[in-house]
Amino acid sequence: MFSLLFAAATLVHPLPPAAPSRTGDGLPAKAPSAVGMSAARLATIDRVIERGIRAGGYPGAAVVVGRKGAAVWEKGFGRLGWTGDDGSVVAERTIYDLASLTKVVGTTTAVMILFDEGKLRLDDPVVKYIPEFTGGAKDQVTVRMLLEHRSGLPAGRDLWRLTQTPEEARAAVISTPLFAPPGQYFEYSDLGADMLGFLVEAVSGQKLDQFLDQRVFTPLGMTDTHFRPDVSLRGRIAPTELTPPRGYPLRGEVHDENAYALGGVAGHAGLFSTASDLAVFAQMMLNGGTYNGTRIVADSTVKLFTRRAAGTRALGWDTCGGHGSCGSYLSETAYGHTGFTGTSLWIDPDREMFVVLLTNRVHAARARRPAKVIADVRADLADAACLAVTDSRDGVLEMPNSFRADRAVGWNRPERAARRSRHGKSSARASHSKSSRAKASKAKSSKSKVSAKSSHASSGKTSAKKSSSKKSKG
Repeated sequence: MFSLLFAAATLVHPLPPAAPSRTGDGLPAKAPSAVGMSAARLATIDRVIERGIRAGGYPGAAVVVGRKGAAVWEKGFGRLGWTGDDGSVVAERTIYDLASLTKVVGTTTAVMILFDEGKLRLDDPVVKYIPEFTGGAKDQVTVRMLLEHRSGLPAGRDLWRLTQTPEEARAAVISTPLFAPPGQYFEYSDLGADMLGFLVEAVSGQKLDQFLDQRVFTPLGMTDTHFRPDVSLRGRIAPTELTPPRGYPLRGEVHDENAYALGGVAGHAGLFSTASDLAVFAQMMLNGGTYNGTRIVADSTVKLFTRRAAGTRALGWDTCGGHGSCGSYLSETAYGHTGFTGTSLWIDPDREMFVVLLTNRVHAARARRPAKVIADVRADLADAACLAVTDSRDGVLEMPNSFRADRAVGWNRPERAARRSRHGKSSARASHSKSSRAKASKAKSSKSKVSAKSSHASSGKTSAKKSSSKKSKG
């Protein structure tokens, strides 16, 4: 019976127009049914993304869901900005600031390549490659600790306030004192990612952006993935902040102020890309480090770097703990990352599936809590993709009654404040009622001679009733 209903549901939700298969190295497009997915269930993605736009969380978004080597749901939603004059988002063409996705798509991948080639070892001290990174416990910090965010480096520094040139910013990162003993404490650190970027440059003899262009992006055909995109691409780039400390609206310039202070190329931020380019990267990772006959890293290295190592962290990557941006259904082997500008990438080897989401939620968001909007949308997107899988050995997952985006808890309405307000009004009404009853009782007492004993008994009953009423209201 269920299979009949399922088939009917699929028929009444026709597929969206299929994106044309791209030539060259692009990921081909296939119908969901061709890779064991339900188009009807994938359509939930459209509702979720559009609710985020209507709530004012972001003006537009690009999404790609891929499975078994093909893009099965590749769409753009909304616009680059909030006005009608802003262009529409196109998943294959709209370029977004990736923010911290740079850490995994760029920096970690570069480290993986050098590890493959035997040019660095994970348990080597960082000072071996960057002699300036020394003094006290810094000599004990290893490459592995930087990847796991357990180096003892703090989360960040205001490089954009403290320095005037990229060279000064680099020196400030390297000279940053540790705040905790190496290897003993987790602290998600942009500075640690920057140190990894410097390490790649020291070992390879190339700038980080040049190394990645030559060894990753160009071989994979990721032609729209760059640091510091050319000014000719400005019309395709989604704008970010309108009033940053730099004093002018940002479009095509990295949003992160510290990455800008480092010259726009940093280990923690600075990459720009399209959802379609990231789909190719994700498929390369699912393929064990190869794509279209081009090997980027060894299969064993992909497994090593994406396996949980410390807490939920892998090496560079995060893993899915069954909550947060990866939603509730991705497998235990799933790995991914998010970016502050409103981006995320999750890869699930068990399902042979990936999910890409790019937004510019930092662009004049209209929602009361845009961070809550993007958090819920990320999780819903991952959930919708998992729920659409129809050929799992565990069977088809049951659809929930609603998604986070349907409930929109905390997006715009201040829930707690509203409850306090309602409680305050109820208390005021109760107080007014109590006062009125007291006045009436006093007036009645002056007109009638009631024995003290009767009056006391009556009062006791009334008090008991009021007490019971208050307890029931909680």
